[in-house]
Amino acid sequence: MYFFQTCSQHNAEAPNLEQAFHRMAQTEPNLDRDVSWFLLPSYWAKMVVALISFLCFANSYDGDFVFDDSEAIINNKDLRAETPLGDLWHHDFWGSKLSSNTSHKSYRPLTVLTFRINYLFAGGFYPVGFHVINIILHCTISVLMVDVFSILLGGLQFTNKGRRLNLAPKTSLLAALLFAVHPVHTECVAGIVGRADLLCALFFLLSFLGYCKAFRENKEGHNFSIFWVLVSVILGAVAMLCKEQGITILGLNAVFDALVINKLNVLELIQKLLHKDKSLENAGLLRKGLLFRITLLMSGGASILYIRWRIMGTGPPAFTEVDNPASFADSLFVRAINYNYYYSLNAWLLLCPWWLCFDWSMGCIPLIKSVSDWRIIALAALWFCLIGLICQALCSEDSHKRRILTLGLGFLIIPFLPASNLFFRVGFVIAERVIYLPSIGYCILFTYGFSLLSKQAKKKKILAVAVLGILLINVMRCALRSSQWRSEEQLFRSALSVCPLNAKVHYNVGKNLADKGNQSAAIKYYREAVRLNPKYVHAMNNLGNILKERNELQEAEELLSLAVQIQPDFAAAWMNLGIVQNSLRRFEEAEQSYWTAIKHRKKYPDCYYNLGRLYADLNRHIDALNAWRNATVLKPEHSLAWNNMIILLDNTGNLAQAEAVGREALELIPNDHSLMFSLANVLGKSQKYKESEALFLKAIKANPNAASYHGNLAVLYHRWGNLDLAKKHYEVSLKLDPTAPGTKENYNLLRRKLEQLQKKGGA
Repeated sequence: MYFFQTCSQHNAEAPNLEQAFHRMAQTEPNLDRDVSWFLLPSYWAKMVVALISFLCFANSYDGDFVFDDSEAIINNKDLRAETPLGDLWHHDFWGSKLSSNTSHKSYRPLTVLTFRINYLFAGGFYPVGFHVINIILHCTISVLMVDVFSILLGGLQFTNKGRRLNLAPKTSLLAALLFAVHPVHTECVAGIVGRADLLCALFFLLSFLGYCKAFRENKEGHNFSIFWVLVSVILGAVAMLCKEQGITILGLNAVFDALVINKLNVLELIQKLLHKDKSLENAGLLRKGLLFRITLLMSGGASILYIRWRIMGTGPPAFTEVDNPASFADSLFVRAINYNYYYSLNAWLLLCPWWLCFDWSMGCIPLIKSVSDWRIIALAALWFCLIGLICQALCSEDSHKRRILTLGLGFLIIPFLPASNLFFRVGFVIAERVIYLPSIGYCILFTYGFSLLSKQAKKKKILAVAVLGILLINVMRCALRSSQWRSEEQLFRSALSVCPLNAKVHYNVGKNLADKGNQSAAIKYYREAVRLNPKYVHAMNNLGNILKERNELQEAEELLSLAVQIQPDFAAAWMNLGIVQNSLRRFEEAEQSYWTAIKHRKKYPDCYYNLGRLYADLNRHIDALNAWRNATVLKPEHSLAWNNMIILLDNTGNLAQAEAVGREALELIPNDHSLMFSLANVLGKSQKYKESEALFLKAIKANPNAASYHGNLAVLYHRWGNLDLAKKHYEVSLKLDPTAPGTKENYNLLRRKLEQLQKKGGA
C-alpha cells in the first residue's frame, strides 16, 4: 500500500482525495498476503534482527589490526592527540595531505574522527574497542533496515497521530535478516577500515528515513515539510563525509519521491515527453511539490560536491595499473567489456557470497581481451537479467511491481555508481566493502521474488524452509569469514584458494611469515609473487632484504637493481640497494644509492642513518655525525642514530661531546636502555662513577638479560674499587654469555687480584 499525504484544509477536493486513498488501500496488493514467514511485532522483529546480526560477527571483536588497518589507523598521525583536529579536514583517509600528489583523495574526516575517539578512549592502539564499535554499527544499521524495508516494500502511510504504519511486517523482516547476515558484509564489519562504509550506511539510512518524515502531515496542514527535506540533505552530506558513496542517497530520495509519493509512471512520462503531450502536468511531475523538492535535493547535492571539490583540489588520485588494470587498457572495447565483467562478479558475490577475498587486484581477475573468452557469458547473463528487470520495472501494468522493481534496481545500482569506473578511475578491481549499500537493492529484489514464488507455490512452507536454510548458511559463512579476519595470517591464507593468481596475496602471506621470522617460507611466497607479477617492485624489495640478511648479496643486488629500474622513484629500494653495495664494499655506488633515495624521499631518517654508517666505515667521522644528526632531526626517537653518535664520539676521545649528545638523547627518549648503557660507559670513562652506576642499573632493570650491561657495570666497579660487586656482575655476565672474551679476561684479572689481597690479608 502506498501513501500520498492529503491536505487537511476543509475544501471541496478533500473528500474525493480521501475516497481515492481508500480505494487504493483496498486494491493495492500486499506482499505479506501470500508469504509464509514469521509475523512479529515491530519491537520483537528489530530485537531478532539485532541479535542475529550480532551473532554473525561477534567472534571478530578481539581480532587484530589487519591489512589496511595498519595504514589507516596505526600509522595514521591524525589519530594522535598531538595532531590538531583541524588537520583532519585537510587530510585524506590515510593521513596524507589532500594536496599531495601521492594522496588517495579518499576524503572521510568523520570516519577518521571516530578512529581518533576510539584511540583516545582506549589509551592506545587496542583493537578490541575498534571492533566492538563496528559490530554495534552493523547491528544498528540492520535494525534500521526493518523500517527502511517496510517503506520500500509496503509503502509509506501514517496514522492520524502521525505514526508510520508497517504494511509489510513479514517481508520487511525477511529483507532485514537477509541484509544482516549477508557474508559480503564481513569486510566492512570485521575489518576496522570498513567503518567508513558502516558510518556512511548509517547516515544514508537516516537521510532516507528523514526524507520520509517530510510527508507526515504537519500542524499547518501542508503536504510536506521543507525542514525534513533539508535535514535529509544534511544527513546525506554527513554520509558523504564518512565515505564518498553517501551522496547517492539524494538521488535515491528523488527516485523514491517520484515513484512512491507521486506514483509517477516513468514509461508514461517518457512517452508524453516524446510526444510533447500538453497534459504533462497531470503525469505527476509538478504535483505535490515534486519539482520543488527535487530542486532542493539537486541544489544541496551540487553544493556538497562543490565544497568537497574545493577542499580536495582538482587533481585525481594516482593509481597504478596493478590496482585497476582494465582502466589502463588502450582499447575502449577492452575497458568496457572488463568493467561489465567486474559488474557481473559483484552481482555474483551478492547472489553467492562463498568465494570472498580481501583483495581482488594483481592478476586475480585476468583481463578479457577477446570476445572468444568464455567469461563473456557472465556479463551477457548479467545484462539479460538487468534488461528483463528494467523492462518489467517500466512496462508492467502492475504499478506495485513497477515501483518495487524500480526501487530495488535503484538501491542496487545508484550507490554502486561511484565504484563503477564510469565517472572516474577507482583504485581496485572488486572491493567487497563497496557492495554494502547496493546489497539493500539485492535484498529488495530477493524478497520480492520470494513473494512472487510464494504466491504461485502450493507448498509455501517448503519455500519458507528453503529461505530459512539460506539464512542459516549465511550466518555460518559470516561466522567463518569473521574468524578469518581476526588475524592477518588467516586472512591472507584464506585468499590463496580464492585468488591463486593474485601476486598481492602471495606477497602478504610472505610478509606475514617474514615478520614472524620464518624467512625460508617467506622467500617461497615472495618468489611466487614476483613470478606472477614480474614488475612487483615491493615483492622484489622485500625478497632482496631477506636475501641480504642471509648474505646472498649477489641475487639481492640483482632484485633491488631491477626494482629501481622499474620504479626509479622507489626510495626504499634505493636505500636497500645501498646497504647491499656497502656490504659488497662498493662504497661509492652505495653512497650514490643512498643519496638517490634521499632525493626521492627528502625526509628519510633511516637512509641518513645508513649513510652515516657508510661514512663511519670510511672513517669520514664528521660526515657520519652530520648524517646521524639529520636522522635524529627528522626522527627524534631514532635510537640507533643517537647511539652511533655517542659511540663514535666516545671512540674518538670526545667524551664531553659524547656526554652532551647522550643527555640530549635521553631527554627525548628517557626509557631507552641502550642509550642509558652508552651514556653510562661515557660517564664511567669520565670518572663520574656514581651517575654511571645509576644509569647501568637502570639499563639492567629494563633489560636484565643483556650480558654486556652486566659486564660493563662490572668494569665500572672494578675501576671504582668495588671488587665484590665487580665479581658478582662479571659472573652474571659470563652466565648469560660464557663466550665473551673481554669479560672472561677481566674476570680472571679480578680473581687474581682478589687472591693477592687475600694472601696479603692472611700474611
